[in-house]
Amino acid sequence: MRKLELLSPAGDMERLKMSVLYGADAVYLAGTSFGMRSFAGNFTPEELPEAVKFAHDHGVKAHVTVNTMPRNDEVVNLPAYLEQLDDAGVDALIVADLGAFMLAGKYAPRCERHISTQQSIANYECAQSWFDLGAKRVVLARECSLKEIAEIRQKVSPELEIETFGHGAMCVSYSGRCLLSNYMTGRDSNRGACAQPCRYQYALMEEKRPGEYFPVYEDEKGTYILNSRDMCTIDHLKDLMDAGIDCIKIEGRAKSAYYAAIVTGAYRHVIDDIYAGREIDKVWRDEVDHVSHRIYSTGFYYGEPGQYVENSRYIREWQIVAKVESCDENGLALCSLNNKFRAGDALEVVGPDLRLFGIVPENMTDLEGNPLEEPRTPQMKFYLQLPKQVPALSMLRRSVDLSAK
Repeated sequence: MRKLELLSPAGDMERLKMSVLYGADAVYLAGTSFGMRSFAGNFTPEELPEAVKFAHDHGVKAHVTVNTMPRNDEVVNLPAYLEQLDDAGVDALIVADLGAFMLAGKYAPRCERHISTQQSIANYECAQSWFDLGAKRVVLARECSLKEIAEIRQKVSPELEIETFGHGAMCVSYSGRCLLSNYMTGRDSNRGACAQPCRYQYALMEEKRPGEYFPVYEDEKGTYILNSRDMCTIDHLKDLMDAGIDCIKIEGRAKSAYYAAIVTGAYRHVIDDIYAGREIDKVWRDEVDHVSHRIYSTGFYYGEPGQYVENSRYIREWQIVAKVESCDENGLALCSLNNKFRAGDALEVVGPDLRLFGIVPENMTDLEGNPLEEPRTPQMKFYLQLPKQVPALSMLRRSVDLSAK
């Protein structure tokens, strides 16, 4: 059985560290240009080599997105940018534009070239053609079923790697080739500035009945096009392995460090359990329900997914209250505050390769050793006595319903 590579998001250095330490095999990130998530933190030319080094020091590969569709006035800057990425030691470039692909071969020869889902690769002839041109990997269109992926795997060169999305938001248009954002908000989704209008709530209004709104829904006679669910494949990873997929990607470079950590950790442990022939630990599987998400689906892997019409709101039932910066062998943790909590609150502790456990904090002090009942100031440092030592970048969270009503 081929073991899936787990590719996790790294929108900035904090999220990169979370993805790396919580179990990613590789991370994907972007510089300040040519990436499809311009509203993620991203990495400056000075930060990017540091990010690559941190990943490599932990045995993790670094992939950089160069997957916008550049215009004439942008493509002139691409050779110099590609040389920077090559010099930084980037392992792979995720590209969509054919011109950018050819330039990458010339100006970043040490980087593998991976073809973005923006190219909408949905058949074996297209996949093989990219391999023949020099691609190491293709990221298949989100619209592909597992049956179609298995056929692609059988009919392309065995050296061509296949990557698919495994978790997170899904674009409404054909693998992300969307015009809605540009039309409605002036923000071009194909150049990294998507406003995600497919997540908005919509109703129909007939022009002669102003003020009368009709809900958009599906019945047995037809469907509608907007997307209101997230993808989750954690219960189906064995099927993905059997289909011949080499790598699954967790969507979310613009999402929180907590999201990157928790989802990466969940998939890491489930993949490892499957590969080792162990029974899957339900604790890890259920972690994907502890991050902000919409109702889950399996996308197109098992055929047409149908539509969920009740709402497109996010489910937010857990909140991080503090991060552990360091912890000694006796469990005395130096923490930084994210959200207010009090002594006596029921919390959970989660961390890198750490099975979650519950605590009720009682013994807290400020840095001068004064007793602390309720840390209040954002990012303030304080000490908390834990029942055992935990890794740095562990997190304390609490159950609280922050879902939109």
